Amino acid sequence: MGVNMQTNEAALVIDSQCVLGEGATWCARDGVLYWTDIEGACLWRYSPVSGESRSWPMPERLATFALTADPKRLLLGLATHLAFFDLTTGTTQHIVDVEPGLNTRVNDGRCDRQGRFVFGTKDEAEPTRPIGGFYRLNLDLSLERLPLPAPAISNSIAFSPDGATMYYCDSPTREIRACEYFADGRIAGDRVFTRLTDADGVPDGSTVDADGGLWNAQWGGARVVRYGADGVETERVGVSSIQPSCVALGGAGFDTLYITTARIGLTDHALTQDPYAGGVYAASVSRQGLPEPVFLGEPV
Repeated sequence: MGVNMQTNEAALVIDSQCVLGEGATWCARDGVLYWTDIEGACLWRYSPVSGESRSWPMPERLATFALTADPKRLLLGLATHLAFFDLTTGTTQHIVDVEPGLNTRVNDGRCDRQGRFVFGTKDEAEPTRPIGGFYRLNLDLSLERLPLPAPAISNSIAFSPDGATMYYCDSPTREIRACEYFADGRIAGDRVFTRLTDADGVPDGSTVDADGGLWNAQWGGARVVRYGADGVETERVGVSSIQPSCVALGGAGFDTLYITTARIGLTDHALTQDPYAGGVYAASVSRQGLPEPVFLGEPV
């Protein structure tokens, strides 16, 4: 924890009551925040200017997604497969199955700076075992497994501003890893980026700011922590909900930190202490985010 560490507190923005809110993604093109309720099989969108929100039911659990070059289309990481989604018609177009035959589902994902979609999977069994994988959907819609350790619960996928570093984690290990990530798709130099030092919490979803800092939602820890490019903590944002799951830097100045949370696994007593679990929180921060990369592949 750095001596100049700044602390902030997030406030509730939308009481969306998501079972498992995730995938916070700011769309600068339309000035809206997207996120998913994985277990609710629902895609959400919120406009901070109008204050309006809406949702779309999904054909199965929606774990992650990405913006695409077409403003009317998203790339979906559904539990068992990837698909395109038309926001206007609400229809999906199947792309490829993911890990058929394994008891896993798609989990965290982000686009790299070249417009390819990188994502991981998680074991559906309890306790979880490291049987999943990390994958990349290339622009020609081919699916490629990345040479990274098999995760039990993949998370924290993000890319440095120049795209040369990829961050990721296997949540139960309580460490975030980094590797060199080349424009041609090669990966090298896999290493530990940082380890959580608090007694509680595991690393969940992340985003990177314009200064190269990694903001990480820490599930079970009621906080978001920012690490400098050297892996040293610089700032943290408190969240009154115990299970923050993912973060995005958005707003007109890219200086609003949006945080999704979850209700899943909380007892009735815990929910009386955490009544807005599953809502979306926000905090003003002193750093600026970057526009979210979009997937540049096209439907066949």
